[in-house]
Amino acid sequence: MKILVAVLCATWTWMATAAPVAITADRMVDVVEGKVINQAVIVVDGNKILAAGQARSVNVPQGARVIALGDHTLMPGLMDMHVHLTSDATKHGYKRLSVSLPRATITGVKHARQTLEAGFTTVRNVGAPGFADVALRDAIDEGDVPGPRMFVAGPSLGVTGGHCDSNLLPYEFHEKSEGVADGPWEVRKAVRRNIKYGATVIKFCATGGVLSKGTKVGAQQYTQQEMKALIEEAHLRGLTVATHAHGTSGIKTAIRAGVDSVEHGSLLDDEAIALAKEHGTYFSMDVYVTEYILNEGAKAGILEESLAKERTVGKQQRDNFRKAVEAGVNMVFGSDAGVYPHGDNPKQFARMVKFGMSPMQAIQAATINAATLLKQQDNLGSLSPGKYADIVAIPGNPLQDMSKMEQVSMVMKDGDVVLNRLKM
Repeated sequence: MKILVAVLCATWTWMATAAPVAITADRMVDVVEGKVINQAVIVVDGNKILAAGQARSVNVPQGARVIALGDHTLMPGLMDMHVHLTSDATKHGYKRLSVSLPRATITGVKHARQTLEAGFTTVRNVGAPGFADVALRDAIDEGDVPGPRMFVAGPSLGVTGGHCDSNLLPYEFHEKSEGVADGPWEVRKAVRRNIKYGATVIKFCATGGVLSKGTKVGAQQYTQQEMKALIEEAHLRGLTVATHAHGTSGIKTAIRAGVDSVEHGSLLDDEAIALAKEHGTYFSMDVYVTEYILNEGAKAGILEESLAKERTVGKQQRDNFRKAVEAGVNMVFGSDAGVYPHGDNPKQFARMVKFGMSPMQAIQAATINAATLLKQQDNLGSLSPGKYADIVAIPGNPLQDMSKMEQVSMVMKDGDVVLNRLKM
């Protein structure tokens, strides 16, 4: 007990009189300019970046505490634009009916920590029942539990019997998801309700999905009138809108209606890509998750119907990912963690490179591009002075081997070191 008290007192004393921190490493990624800076230093003062650049050109304040990392690469805190922190990857299909809302929320606490320790200091949680993601975000913001900075959607919105509905039980149970809303005025009402209870992003389902019972992946669900009303209502309140959309018709209708990001985007065509470029729409394409679904999904309870759908769309999605990258569409990192285990988010980086991105493009997708989508580019997404001190350190040079993104050594969020595997 005496040792614990001494440690706590020492920690409090350091926090009360904390000097600036200088983090040095062999290299740093400038995601704005798309280049690597060698022999780099980042100076952190409180929760903000004071300076960053080549060591010889940065003035390190006298008395600064130095964290010398050596053969590491510094980059901004990573940002995943498609997660479900309250979802358990080991429970799919009918297994999910056994999970209560309180249990899912508590599980989300574990997943939040795993995600943060994987280097993701910001996430967009695109769908959670009962506003469990709002509760988790608030607990993180208030310092009750560790986790990434969260932008949250609350319950995803969708049509009766669609991908965002609950379709596992027969009629006599009268079961439906709380995000079900049909017709233009009902979707406006649903957007208003989600905002009332804390949502900072709106998510809706424009097409069928892989993991939903009884839906066709490519089939459009909401009409253009419904989508336009939903998106307009969210934009009136200053929120961005993400849409789950695999099918081409649903993708194009959502883009024309003004959606900010298309999730999955499996069955793109050339017109959809051209529309995305014209409208500045972002694509968030989860090109790793198919491996988990096909290799581990049956054991986790994923229905055979869903496995068959994944076998159909997985390769098409990866081919279309390459086409979208080559066409210059705005791309962000979105993993769909929750379908597969939280903390494994970085596995997607190597696949993004395998299927068409350069290593720098993949890192930009998870940093400055994501921040811009969230309209947070003044605060997040790069190592620029004045931004929040969200910093990760990766051993070696991940631009030469993107699997190194899965081996994060240090994570700083908001100026606090929340993970240090180097034991400095």
